[in-house]
Amino acid sequence: MTDAIVILDAFTANPGDLDWDALAALAPLQIHDRSEGGEIVARSAGATVVLTNKTPISGKTIDALPELRYIGVLATGYNTVDVAAARARGIVVSNVPAYGTPSVAQVVFALLLELTHRTGHHANAVREGRWSACPDFSFWDFPLVELAGRTFGVVGYGQIGRAVARIAAAFGMKVIATKSDDREGRDGEVELVKMDTLFQEADVISLHCPLTPKTQGLVNAERLGRMKSSALLINTGRGPLIVENDLAAALNAGRIAGAGLDVLSVEPPPPGNPLFTAKNCLITPHFAWATREARARLIQTATENVRAFLAGTPRNVVN
Repeated sequence: MTDAIVILDAFTANPGDLDWDALAALAPLQIHDRSEGGEIVARSAGATVVLTNKTPISGKTIDALPELRYIGVLATGYNTVDVAAARARGIVVSNVPAYGTPSVAQVVFALLLELTHRTGHHANAVREGRWSACPDFSFWDFPLVELAGRTFGVVGYGQIGRAVARIAAAFGMKVIATKSDDREGRDGEVELVKMDTLFQEADVISLHCPLTPKTQGLVNAERLGRMKSSALLINTGRGPLIVENDLAAALNAGRIAGAGLDVLSVEPPPPGNPLFTAKNCLITPHFAWATREARARLIQTATENVRAFLAGTPRNVVN
């Protein structure tokens, strides 16, 4: 069998500022910027290797592709693939772990600093002439918050969580974290605490856990009710970690002070998402992962995954 590679949704990883040359050197390559549901099987027919980011590959799709031997996910999360169906067919599924750690950690603090200083708002106020018209040398119309001395809570203390913890510590914050086993203890300067403790004590909570049946809806009305009224919530992990109606209600009622979100439960979101009109809620379009540097690492690792599979030594296997 001659190997052939198909990319079903290449655009987000490479909108034109990078290349797929190293992947194309491994086997004949077909690249599609986007693939709709009805196009997936036809475009993947005959391919031994299929790469996808968010285009779903269901068990039914897998059954319709007898030559498929490998699915490469152009992301860390792989819930778009029916991994059980792939396993049953002996199809290897690989992901790309940790490629976006520096970029995602950077956006956590871009959101947090905007919430604490409203830099964009005040810069726009200057352009509108409000500083020029001010009787004083300085003005602000949101409370300005200093991070030093406050408590930063990391939910999901993996590679990204650890990177975020280091930055928080550099701001002079006390860092607490919770792990999947909910154990207590210390990891250097970071205190490991139970989930309920973290939600009660943290001034800032940043979500970095994977999306699983256990973590879906992790941030709900009950946990939001445990948070300080002055606390801020940051989510650069997965949208469904949060019950969005509950968060919108908490923000509108002033039960927490603000939220910065780079992910939502449905992406792109429908116009009626309740968080669009929630108070003190910043939403960015799932771009924390998307620096050119991070996308270059993504493509490089995805290519290395395919190369390893074709050599008979698959790597980063998730099923």
